[in-house]
Amino acid sequence: MTQYLSRDNQVVYQAHPSMAQQLKYVKDNIRQICHSHLHRPVKVVMMDGSSHEGIIVNTDETFLYLSIAVPGDNRFLGFPGGPGSFYYNNTILPLVLYELLVISLLA
Repeated sequence: MTQYLSRDNQVVYQAHPSMAQQLKYVKDNIRQICHSHLHRPVKVVMMDGSSHEGIIVNTDETFLYLSIAVPGDNRFLGFPGGPGSFYYNNTILPLVLYELLVISLLA
């Protein structure tokens, strides 16, 4: 069966090797930046224009994991103990590293 599939598979897209290398470099660079800012409040803007605010809780080869507030959760206001303090919760949003356009630190 595998030989049958291999023989009949037709490549419809293949990234140019230099593009693949550039994407890997960008992804690794973003991952390093995210790792150096773990547990910091950030605003992330994606390639499609959507944005998310939260706290960087982890990163791996593919994703940035952002702890975000649940709608209606008034604990997400800033730093603990004062107005505008961020509150860790169990809502984690995985964001694809190569889809990130801007990462801004929040005060």
